[in-house]
Amino acid sequence: MYRPGVSSRRSFPVWMVVLITLGVMAILGLTIGLLVHFLAIERYYYYQGSFHISGVTYNETCENAASQASTPLSKDIETQMFNAFQNSSVYKEYISSHIIKLLPYANGSNIQTQLIFRFPPAKRESMRTKIEAILHQLLKENMASWNVVLGSIKLTEISKTNAEKFTNNCCGRQLTNSIKADNRIVNGKRALEGAWPWQADLQWKGKQHCGASLIGSKWLLSAAHCFAKKNNSEDWTVNFGTIVNKPYLTQKVQNIIIHDNYSSSAFHDDIALVQLEKEVVFTKYVRKICLPEAKMQLKENDSVVVTGWGTLYMNGPLPGTLQQALVKIIDNKNCNAPYALAGMVTDTMLCAGFMSGESDSCQNDSGGPLVYPDSRDIWHLVGIVSWGKGCGQKNKPGVYTRVTSYRDWIASKTGI
Repeated sequence: MYRPGVSSRRSFPVWMVVLITLGVMAILGLTIGLLVHFLAIERYYYYQGSFHISGVTYNETCENAASQASTPLSKDIETQMFNAFQNSSVYKEYISSHIIKLLPYANGSNIQTQLIFRFPPAKRESMRTKIEAILHQLLKENMASWNVVLGSIKLTEISKTNAEKFTNNCCGRQLTNSIKADNRIVNGKRALEGAWPWQADLQWKGKQHCGASLIGSKWLLSAAHCFAKKNNSEDWTVNFGTIVNKPYLTQKVQNIIIHDNYSSSAFHDDIALVQLEKEVVFTKYVRKICLPEAKMQLKENDSVVVTGWGTLYMNGPLPGTLQQALVKIIDNKNCNAPYALAGMVTDTMLCAGFMSGESDSCQNDSGGPLVYPDSRDIWHLVGIVSWGKGCGQKNKPGVYTRVTSYRDWIASKTGI
């Protein structure tokens, strides 16, 4: 029987139902995927921590070399902090921590550190609570030895950009540690990218000629003999980077300052400053080296590293990639022995290498850096490649300009 007022139901085609279902599933899958990406994928987090100590006032930043007075404290804090996090519940998330500043503060100093962790965003709040608790316990345990002011600890999350700016502006910090005992320039091995970010390549009329070290945003330190009869600044350019023909940065030279007492016959006062036309913007691949305090002393057999693009052996080919050599400090008395360099090494020079030969700098390494790490693995420029008798010969180690002897001269010309 016909029943008025009742209409038949409208149905969708099967293909349309399938299409709608697939669309909903796709949107749901994308949403879940994004949630997983943002909440579960690990990310780096950067923090600036600070606390106060009483009794001793420091005024130092990582942009300059730490004084010998503050280095033991900074080393102890960094070591204790590393151990605290390595032995904690967040050891898997912990990446690194470093002292970046020691500043005057109310009858003492404010100690500022930078910390890096890696964890999923979902753990952001819980991780911050754990980090603060670990730092608080660390300071409590070292309250007496560091004269800590309890309750002064602060932890602030900072951006990656600001964290990198802090690190890049620090002197003597490597991006990569590439020290190996068998590395050498003569028959050498390549340095890793970012291992020696202060190394500069001085090019004369477009050709690799000498090395230099970046000591400030506009200043490099090199050897005076590199500019003998080649002191026209317009002929020089400076490259930064590990590979000669693929520099990260190229700069023009504004001025060359050669030491007034430089002697080409005996390599006395073999030191020069190179002023750039423009300031260098520090990056993870281009950073400055710390200058040592004038009173820094190196001992016989201390390990140092020399780097450069010099020949792989006497009159040999030039490498395309930066080379490095781990060498040892040799006391001047031993270096000046009759069978060695026979009294030619003065107090403003230092010897490094091996009496047996082995590793050594060579031709075109001139002006390049000889560097030394302190107890915190912060590198200092202690020598400038100056002269030698051949390359890697027995009883003929390399001779370097002793940078500590010229700290006043460098400061008078650059303000550094």
